[in-house]
Amino acid sequence: MAKLAFLGLGVMGYPMAGHLMAAGHAVTVYNRTTAKAEKWAAQHGGSCAATPREAAIGAEMVLACVGNDDDLRSVCLGDDGAFGGMAKGSIFVDHTTVSAIVTREMYGAAAEAGIGFVDAPVSGGQAGAQNGVLSVMCGGDAEAYARAEPVIDAYARICRRIGESGSGQLAKMCNQIAIAGLVQGLAESLHFAEKAGLDGAAVIEVISQGAAGSWQMSNRSKTMLEDHFEHGFAVDWMRKDLGICLEAADESGASLPVTALVDQFYKDVQKMGGNRWDTSSLFKRLRAFD
Repeated sequence: MAKLAFLGLGVMGYPMAGHLMAAGHAVTVYNRTTAKAEKWAAQHGGSCAATPREAAIGAEMVLACVGNDDDLRSVCLGDDGAFGGMAKGSIFVDHTTVSAIVTREMYGAAAEAGIGFVDAPVSGGQAGAQNGVLSVMCGGDAEAYARAEPVIDAYARICRRIGESGSGQLAKMCNQIAIAGLVQGLAESLHFAEKAGLDGAAVIEVISQGAAGSWQMSNRSKTMLEDHFEHGFAVDWMRKDLGICLEAADESGASLPVTALVDQFYKDVQKMGGNRWDTSSLFKRLRAFD
């Protein structure tokens, strides 16, 4: 078992760090809100540190799940950053969904310090983190990934290296692009059923068993019909992710017309006060037209 540090105890990081502790690793946590770190340590029996650097001292591997590009830079760099406390030969694993640009920037900074860096964004939401069944898509050097994979397995259903540094983040963008279109399609299907006077639940029971079936349909159609949109992955976060996707598409020349449109639909949801509603709230936007 390894000596680890985990940085960031949000709705994803808190249970992920708990799975590491349950797997027998020695875990020191850091969170910007100290009370959250102290709560985690009391609950799971690990320890907490006052800064990312302090948490990283002596750790064989440091894992992070923070908010955005700037948050990642803040926990990695500077006098209190984790890189300053990590020994040569140790590994940094980033589970944050960030741009491929900052990932490559951190990969370079880590390499200069003799540290391995694996970008490893996750999919599966809060429930996936709590149940330890996340999908983890990784980029980075093969050797660093090989060392990280057995640790990541504590909370992963599947973990795969996609390619070199930044490839994990690009794969996560593919994930978010696919979700955006699926959720909008499901929202429109339910909206059409309601307008046509059909029983939405009965329709879903039938079509979910055919070619239209998806994870979103199985897990979100019932709550969408019930006007319940409190399922963890907030609209604000999705807009952050889609913004990363659209920026990367501009750089690569990829065409993402549906993604761009759904991003604007989520902007409408924000205007409705739905910043913290989950991504299935696209259906609530359509209902607002009634």
